[in-house]
Amino acid sequence: MRKTKEKIIEALLSFSGLITILTTIGIIWVLASESFSFFREVSLIDFLTDTEWTPLFTQKHYGILPLLSGTFLVTMIAVMVAMPIGLSIAIYLSDYAHRKFRDTVKPMLEVLAAVPTVVYGFFALTVVTPFLQNIIPGLGSFNALSAGIVMGIMIIPMVSSLSEDALRALPKSLREASFGMGATRFQTAFKVAVPAASSGIVVSIILAFARAIGETMIVAIAAGQQPILTMDPRDAVETITAYIVQVSLGDVQHGSLEYKTIFAAGITLFVFTFILNNISFWVKKRYQEKYE
Repeated sequence: MRKTKEKIIEALLSFSGLITILTTIGIIWVLASESFSFFREVSLIDFLTDTEWTPLFTQKHYGILPLLSGTFLVTMIAVMVAMPIGLSIAIYLSDYAHRKFRDTVKPMLEVLAAVPTVVYGFFALTVVTPFLQNIIPGLGSFNALSAGIVMGIMIIPMVSSLSEDALRALPKSLREASFGMGATRFQTAFKVAVPAASSGIVVSIILAFARAIGETMIVAIAAGQQPILTMDPRDAVETITAYIVQVSLGDVQHGSLEYKTIFAAGITLFVFTFILNNISFWVKKRYQEKYE
């Protein structure tokens, strides 16, 4: 009877793993097949090098660079906001905060991750943008800066939680040895703990970067829908995800070349997030082998 239960549990676990694999394969198949149909009509070189993206206009251009620039501009702003704040929170919780305070604050901080992204989007549009307009004259209602700042706030829990876990996982003897050598708490935190936990910290930042790239509602609401090639955070931009939302609303004829652009944009997004996830896995594995 016991062996039968174990076999059933093993079969269920294997089935769960198989579902994950098949789902991933299905997503890749849909993106690849539809994208192949798109690239039979549009040159891949033009797709990667053209500086205009106007598939829904009369003068059609299919250059992905404006969407990529908008995506990376907003993402870089988000990471620049989340990385110092999230890492500072992680260091404070792991090396300075009292245990009861940490056990109370950390769950409260992670509540930010449960807030719907559409709420963040309206917060960016109605609160952050008017505030920035008082500081930056001429700033438009839609801009990359506001969307990036709020997106950075959204991914702070990811950076802080994963980084704090990496710092807490360090052997207690490492900090004790540092204190025994006469180091202060500040020196121990920044010169001993952070370098030792750098693999986990780097992974948390890369995963947060990947999370920001795939964000949809914040950029769709606050960044605008202007596919222009720019690196000025004051400009309205359009990201890959925002464009996919725009086309998916139903105004574009299903099966048309314009409709197929969302699959070409989607597989581009998939490739970048896939690369980032593999980089994080490689970094973690390399550091693990280094310290074993």
